[in-house]
Amino acid sequence: MSCKFSVPMLPPAAALLLWVLATNVVLAAPLSPVRCDVATGACMVFNAYGTWPDRSLCKVGEVAFPSTEQELVDIVAHGVKNRMKMKVVSNSAHSIPKFACPGGTSGLVISTAKYSSRIVVSASSMTVTADSGVELSRLLQEIGSHGLALPSSPYWNGISLGGLLSTGSHGSSLFGKGSAVHEYVKAMTMVIPAPEKEGFAKVVKITEQDEDFMNAAKVSLGVLGVISQVTLALQPIFKRSVTKFEASDVNLEKEILEFGKNHEFGDVSWIPSKYKLIYRADDRVPASTSGDGVNDFIGFQPTLATIVEAQRALEEAFEISGDSPGKCATGLVQTQALFTTGEGFKKSSGGVFTGYPVVGFHHKIQSSGACQASTSRQLVCPWDPTVRGLFYHQTTVSISVDKIQDFITDVKKLRALNPAALCGVDLYNGFLMRYVRASSAYLGKQSDAVDVDITYYRARSGNTPRLDEDVLEEVEQMALFKYGGLPHWGKNRNIAFGPHTAAKYPKLQEFLAVKSKLDPDGFFSSEWSDFALGISGGSSSNLPHCALEGVCVCSLDSHCAPENYYFCRPGRVYTDARVCRFVPPGLKNGTA
Repeated sequence: MSCKFSVPMLPPAAALLLWVLATNVVLAAPLSPVRCDVATGACMVFNAYGTWPDRSLCKVGEVAFPSTEQELVDIVAHGVKNRMKMKVVSNSAHSIPKFACPGGTSGLVISTAKYSSRIVVSASSMTVTADSGVELSRLLQEIGSHGLALPSSPYWNGISLGGLLSTGSHGSSLFGKGSAVHEYVKAMTMVIPAPEKEGFAKVVKITEQDEDFMNAAKVSLGVLGVISQVTLALQPIFKRSVTKFEASDVNLEKEILEFGKNHEFGDVSWIPSKYKLIYRADDRVPASTSGDGVNDFIGFQPTLATIVEAQRALEEAFEISGDSPGKCATGLVQTQALFTTGEGFKKSSGGVFTGYPVVGFHHKIQSSGACQASTSRQLVCPWDPTVRGLFYHQTTVSISVDKIQDFITDVKKLRALNPAALCGVDLYNGFLMRYVRASSAYLGKQSDAVDVDITYYRARSGNTPRLDEDVLEEVEQMALFKYGGLPHWGKNRNIAFGPHTAAKYPKLQEFLAVKSKLDPDGFFSSEWSDFALGISGGSSSNLPHCALEGVCVCSLDSHCAPENYYFCRPGRVYTDARVCRFVPPGLKNGTA
């Protein structure tokens, strides 16, 4: 863990831990994704949820915390000179897949936690240039304070600029360039490997005129190098008017696309077990419109640890007892309570919800999040791994507009067989359906699409099956395989990635060609990123229980949990699916 140059290579976590041991003070700051053992110096990298999809550990040899571009160049040069695999991790590491892990035990992880000082807004050119470690919340606030607006952003503002670009993160819109932040990139600088005669590392600037490099770099999965700074195109500031309303899902197939065409920032929450929709009519209005509303989504607010622990305990009790009706009843109460209280929309900062419409400046509506800034260990993000709170999977797949209607029809057919089997998603606000546009990025969306985002229970043990898990597994495989959906690069279980996914990107070879120019020796690649891009097939699993966590699609009963009467069976509607289904003991031939 030592370093032969002046760039800080030991994480502050080590020094902080020594201080805690000496003073017995409980730190208020959230856990860093990079954690080192004081005694041995060994370091590991985690995501924000504390567990990677395959539950493996990510051990690394060195960690660096640059604060300037020159330090970043020095760090990359150190890694290249010593032939180290390298990856970048943000201050919070909210991506679920293992793209931030270099692999092996001797890799170098570069944290952008301290690389966040620069935000320069230019009113004349209507642009903002920022360091890659800048958190979205701070970026949006700074842009808004200059009377400008970033047209689109993810809903969660606790993500870094570099992280959201690398994974193609987005909001919801079919208007203009769409909802992905990378569509507004005008330029970026990256630090990439270089030959010894150039000092082992160098800075390259990529602009809109460098079309080939830009189309690769603006959604890169971190495999091209380190994003240093990014310049984004802005618009004059405007306000948004938001109204949410409930409706039956009887005509969802016919209405889903029309709604997206009629509302610039609209989305739809589908509660399939209740045959219900919550439409979000969200539109641009002039900045002169009356209103100072804010979006302070309840799920992203600091929450008492005891509350999230109780919520998780109740969910676990339903799982252990096989109580689908209990989930249904709890989900009904929860979704209705959220809707009637505005889900965090307020008439003003510090105010309360008094009804729709809620009108406010774009930067106060487009994204939310406050729990990541909590200074109390009693007030946490609901998914904080330091407490026994929410622990979940996320399946997030973009289905092209010409296939979304058939997907919805198939889900309804599956629901008709057992509506209660879908009650588990009620506890996570159902299926969130957002709109995305086709992208020029080689690894971006290949067509206009509806992004279906499903969050659901994950067991603490990787060997424990979930209640009614076959139903969501069938939905997942429908979306990915039957309808050729594209996975969100920053979410999803492992089965969403691999050669079958890489084949969905017609410009993949163009991306790989740019990769071979910027990082010909693959310093920023790993076994996992190679698997996700279809370069190699080495990250799938054939181990017992692998299908329970989406590490594999079952082909054998042992991939499920036969000891708990969960066996590998065909899907009920999408019969090519292979899912882990509970088969009651003694049922003839073990089928269901």
